[in-house]
Amino acid sequence: MQGLCQHQALEYAEERATGRTKAGQLRHHKKAPEAVYQQVKADIFEFRLLPGARFSENAMAARAHVSRTPVREALLRLQREGFLEVHSKSGWSVRPLDFERFAYLYDARIVLELDAVRKLCAGDLDAATLETLAALKKVWLVPPRQRLADWMEVAQLDEDFHATLVTAAGNPELARMHADVTERIRIVRRLDFTQSERVQYTYEEHGAILRAVLARKLQQATLLLRSHIEQSKLEVRKISIHRLHMLHAGAAR
Repeated sequence: MQGLCQHQALEYAEERATGRTKAGQLRHHKKAPEAVYQQVKADIFEFRLLPGARFSENAMAARAHVSRTPVREALLRLQREGFLEVHSKSGWSVRPLDFERFAYLYDARIVLELDAVRKLCAGDLDAATLETLAALKKVWLVPPRQRLADWMEVAQLDEDFHATLVTAAGNPELARMHADVTERIRIVRRLDFTQSERVQYTYEEHGAILRAVLARKLQQATLLLRSHIEQSKLEVRKISIHRLHMLHAGAAR
C-alpha cells in the first residue's frame, strides 16, 4: 500500500510539473507576438532594418525561435501601423521613407505642442506640474560640460521633453495623439540626432523653450517651439540613403 501511495504521489507530481510546463509554454506563446513586434520595431528604429529592406517570415521566425504564426501576427500589426509592407510573392519589407507623410505628421505635432505650451503659459501651474517642469530643468538647463554626447540617449530625452510638455498641459487625449505621432516619426527624428551639432542645438533650444514656459512668456515660447520643430523638419529632408547605410554599418558593429 505504501508503495502504491508513493507511486501515486510521483504520478501527481509529474502531472503538476507537466501542467506547469504546458502553462508556461502557453504563456510564452501568448507573449511571442508582442516580443517579435517589439524586436522588429526596435530593429527599424535603431537602423538594423533599413527602409526598403526585405525579409521573410521564415527568417524572422528562425531568428526569434518561434513559429511563423506569432511572427505573422506581429508583422501584420506593424503593417497596420505603417511600418512594414507585405508583398504577395516576396515576403515583407520595411516601408520606404515617405517625406510628404512625415511633413504632415510634423505639422500635426506642431499643432499639438503649441496648444500645450499655450495652456502651460496661460495661468498658475499646480505643484505637480511645477515639479514636472523642474525635472526637465535638471536635464536641459545644465552646463555644457554636463551635456550628454550619445545621440541615441539625447534622441530619447528629446522625445521625453516634448511628451512631457504635452502631458503636463493636462489633456490625456491630446497626449495620446501626440504619442502616436511621435512613434510614427521616430525613425527620421532619430536620424536628425546622428549629427553632433543637432545634439548641441537641441540642448540650447530646449533650454530656451523651457525658460520661456517657466516665465509664462507665451509669444516667446510658441515662437521658439515652432522654430525648433520646423528646423528639425527641414533637417529630416536632408537625410540621404548614404547616411542610412552608414548608420546601418555602425549599428552592425
